[in-house]
Amino acid sequence: MTGINGISGGYSSLTNGTSAAQAAKYSDEQSKFESLIQSMMGNNSADVSSSEVIQSGRLNGDYTSGFAGTYTAEADKSSRPQGAAANSASAVTANKTIDKTSKLYESAMELESYFVKIMLSSMRSTLSGSGITGDKSFATGMYEDMLYDEIATSMTKNAGFGLADQIYLELA
Repeated sequence: MTGINGISGGYSSLTNGTSAAQAAKYSDEQSKFESLIQSMMGNNSADVSSSEVIQSGRLNGDYTSGFAGTYTAEADKSSRPQGAAANSASAVTANKTIDKTSKLYESAMELESYFVKIMLSSMRSTLSGSGITGDKSFATGMYEDMLYDEIATSMTKNAGFGLADQIYLELA
């Protein structure tokens, strides 16, 4: 007879009668959980792989909103540069259009968002005193950092700095 963790011998499995009850309870809980997941995701959730659940290039459990699907209109495929890219007088931006629906532009926006977050973090470091909630715990610092990530993403989407446009035009 094979006991717990593959140990051979009838004594360990006979004396530990609670292990069978625990295994049955675990199996029951697992089947309840699987049925809950099935009801939440629909009938064909067993055919869904993790690459279909998350966007490509993003980590599983990534908490930020990201830039995928920001620009989807047909007019976004041939838009003019804005912000700093529109103001530059270089030959690169002359009569150029930007495909804001492309993966290259999405990556350029992520890079711009990173620069904006660095700017916001530098501004935040000049503040004296405690954090937003009044304490200086690790959790507060972590959630403030997540907040500044989302603020940087929102600013990149809406402020029109033009850094992503310049990066796109240089790399395209």
